[in-house]
Amino acid sequence: MAQTETKKISAVARYLKDFSVLKETRREYWGLQAINVLDSTAYFAMVNIAVVCFSEDFGFSDEHSGYIFTLFSSVTTLLLFVSGVVTDWLGIKKATYISMVGQVVLCLAVAMAGYMEESGTRDAIVVGSLLLMAPFAAMVQTLFQAGNKRFTTKRSRGAGFNLWYLFMNVGAAASGFAIDVFFLELGLPRFHIFTLAVVLRVVSIGVTWLTIKRTDQLYGPGEEPAAAPDDGAQKPWHIMKKVVSDRIFWRFVALISLLLGVRAVFVYLSLLHPKFWLRVIGEDARIGTLQALNPVLVMIGLILFVPLLSRFSVYKMLVGGAIITSLSMFIQAIPPMGGYDLGEWTYGTTVAFLLVLTVGELIWSPRLHEYTAAVAPEGQEGTYFGLAMVPLFGAKTIVSVVSGHMLARWCPEGIGDRMRAGEVGFWDSPYAMWIILGSIALVGSLAALALKDWFTEGLALEPSSQSGDGGD
Repeated sequence: MAQTETKKISAVARYLKDFSVLKETRREYWGLQAINVLDSTAYFAMVNIAVVCFSEDFGFSDEHSGYIFTLFSSVTTLLLFVSGVVTDWLGIKKATYISMVGQVVLCLAVAMAGYMEESGTRDAIVVGSLLLMAPFAAMVQTLFQAGNKRFTTKRSRGAGFNLWYLFMNVGAAASGFAIDVFFLELGLPRFHIFTLAVVLRVVSIGVTWLTIKRTDQLYGPGEEPAAAPDDGAQKPWHIMKKVVSDRIFWRFVALISLLLGVRAVFVYLSLLHPKFWLRVIGEDARIGTLQALNPVLVMIGLILFVPLLSRFSVYKMLVGGAIITSLSMFIQAIPPMGGYDLGEWTYGTTVAFLLVLTVGELIWSPRLHEYTAAVAPEGQEGTYFGLAMVPLFGAKTIVSVVSGHMLARWCPEGIGDRMRAGEVGFWDSPYAMWIILGSIALVGSLAALALKDWFTEGLALEPSSQSGDGGD
């Protein structure tokens, strides 16, 4: 037993020591991570409270709130097909400026609309701003990934992506706490989350100006620069043509498409859970703190848990983590037992759900990003990342369309009081919703497991380079 504990400590120590390779990076990498924290705080705060804000501050129904979010997600999805190409074409620095300035202007428009009287004009401003925000959101998704690769060496890339993922979760956790501070402690209207986004992205513009000076690929000792492609190959249409002819890339896209139900679980945290908590626990539910729990656990797990998992192959981590994430959904479907109050029970099952969800996420999510970076040729990082994320945003689109209808069917206004009075059957309650969604995620994960040989044929899916000393 003592020997096992010593091995675990040794794995963690090696993992932490491996971060020392980041001393090879330039200030551009650290500037990008500062922007990552700021933008993640703004982005997650917005998406985590958006559907509640649309209903309570702007008067949209559950269904219409879902449609608005659908508009944002679906347009972002479509633009991901080209945003990576545009990011590669513009360069990381210009893409950062453009994406941040665009989001400042549009978030400010939504915040100002919150002070307007109810009217068609106000509705048009809110919906139009979300629509116009989509291309800038898509560009951010690709420029971070391209920058993480561009500003790290081959030796430091694994540590660089782990630290990027850690900083993203710092921002996600901060966004949850900000939500509760704004609305429970300060009593501000929920639309002021867009005001927070304006401030954070203005700061991001300043950080870009101060830190991002060079955008060429960083090479470590002994690393050879790749041969520069000719000018024609760098044109957007040539980049796209080369990518879509890559058989390995499309097999990878097929795999992550099969896992859409799993990746959609994280969409539920923004579209379904906020209203589920408010309507089942009560209006004083600390929805921001609950949303912050997942990124906080991720930050802890990245230090204590990930080193022990880096011994296994990418595919095993992807599918194994997907199955665990799928199973986490069923925890929320357990009705109160032992005389527990509905609100207290829901807090408890939510915490248990988030704990299991985080374990699954830690297993597959960081390595997914690192793997995509590994297969992307130099100069095409943004294109690969953009197209690789299309299935996730496609899942967001589907879930957004039906989210309002799911809430109206299984978690309408007043459901908490009716459940406490014993007036709601299991299959008419929110528990049925979690059973259905969990089953969809689990079926896709099991199918990916069954098709392992096809998905791994001809691919060198080795264990992670960081802190891994074991085999498959």
